[in-house]
Amino acid sequence: MTIYRRWGDLRELLSDVAVQRLRPEAPPADLGGLSADLQAWAEQFLDEMSSPPGRAYIRDALLGDQDNAGQCSAYAAGQIEVITTRAAARGERAPEVETVLDRVVAPMMYRILFRPGPFPPGYARELVAGLFSRRPGAVRVRAAGCVRAGSVPLSPSPVAEVLWSC
Repeated sequence: MTIYRRWGDLRELLSDVAVQRLRPEAPPADLGGLSADLQAWAEQFLDEMSSPPGRAYIRDALLGDQDNAGQCSAYAAGQIEVITTRAAARGERAPEVETVLDRVVAPMMYRILFRPGPFPPGYARELVAGLFSRRPGAVRVRAAGCVRAGSVPLSPSPVAEVLWSC
């Protein structure tokens, strides 16, 4: 009876358990540089979240109290904050935490939730590399056997830089 007084139903209980399971157990690895630290963290995050247990925990966390999704986001933001704070202490320019969430974490979570299946090799690494691109918004498009890399303008622009390699 105590369980139902606290959680109300099984879904809420599973959601709270999932949030606790998604909490990082240790700070992110310090590999000596911002890019390496973010890449290692993003690869580990993707491996854990896209695993069958990770997907189940995400699903359960989202089924319960809305605050649980916010808590999961806060866990990721906290890990990124550790990495960017260390980088700043080393004199490196670091992106804002929100930028990393938007350009690295959000695309991974979208694919985990809505496009289940294997990730392309190097997916997390490419997302992190995009943070450091001299061409903000750089994208790759596969068309007719070629890879096209270019810049997607962040504001209306008549010119977009495009690179082709076949």
